[in-house]
Amino acid sequence: MIHFILNPNAGTNSTQKKAMILAKIQSIPSAKVWVSEYMNHATELTKLVLSENPERIIVIGGDGTINEVASAMLFSAIPLGIIPLGSGNGLARHLGIPLDFDKALIKALKGEIITIDAGKWNERPFFCTAGIGFDATVAAHFAKRGKRGFFNYLYSTFACITKYNAVEIKDKGLVYSFTVANANQFGNNAYISPESDLQDGHLESIEIKPGSLFSLAILGISLFTKKLHQSKLATISSLKSLTLHTKAGLPFHLDGESLVLTTDKIDICILPASLQVIK
Repeated sequence: MIHFILNPNAGTNSTQKKAMILAKIQSIPSAKVWVSEYMNHATELTKLVLSENPERIIVIGGDGTINEVASAMLFSAIPLGIIPLGSGNGLARHLGIPLDFDKALIKALKGEIITIDAGKWNERPFFCTAGIGFDATVAAHFAKRGKRGFFNYLYSTFACITKYNAVEIKDKGLVYSFTVANANQFGNNAYISPESDLQDGHLESIEIKPGSLFSLAILGISLFTKKLHQSKLATISSLKSLTLHTKAGLPFHLDGESLVLTTDKIDICILPASLQVIK
């Protein structure tokens, strides 16, 4: 049996479109639909689904919902299908999964199964990106506003840029942002690590040094032209594991979700070939 896990609150789609999506997946023969109702509910549902030995699990939602489902599927032989319904859809975009619902559904039902890596940030798996600094501050502002979509994310970016202070990382000094990437982008085709490969057994660290507003604006543009690696403010390195020390209480982001560090130590590592994905 095919199991769908749907987050009806993901993205900015209308109530009518979400009702249409639910009706379509409910009409598929030999399919069962589960609806996520609160944070981490999708993880709970996935564990229940896995106990039923499904043919495949298809998640409908944004990167945060995908993270919840995929985290429970690590090292499972069950493949994960993705129908992107979020604001950024970073993992789906990297994998070349269509943003159109009907096309993505066909991919999820009939596409190629591949094995990809995952990252780990302390005890939390991630599949796209995780990090601290400016991007995490923007993610926190975005989450607090409670409004989804690319233009609301831009609003949060501009709201934070003049008030933001760089963060201190032991042995690195002040950094504007520090991101660890498994996929090549945050979402919305903002390429934080253009050369990242989901199957190479490595993560990439992207360290952005503080700079003038003008230089940071140019760097921001380079995200969308796949040229961030050419910026003098950016240092990109490959890694399998890394330990950072910073201040507890700082915001961090993990696959688009805003969280808060509860410790001053961050352990990062790669989980190679750990997830079966349909593309």
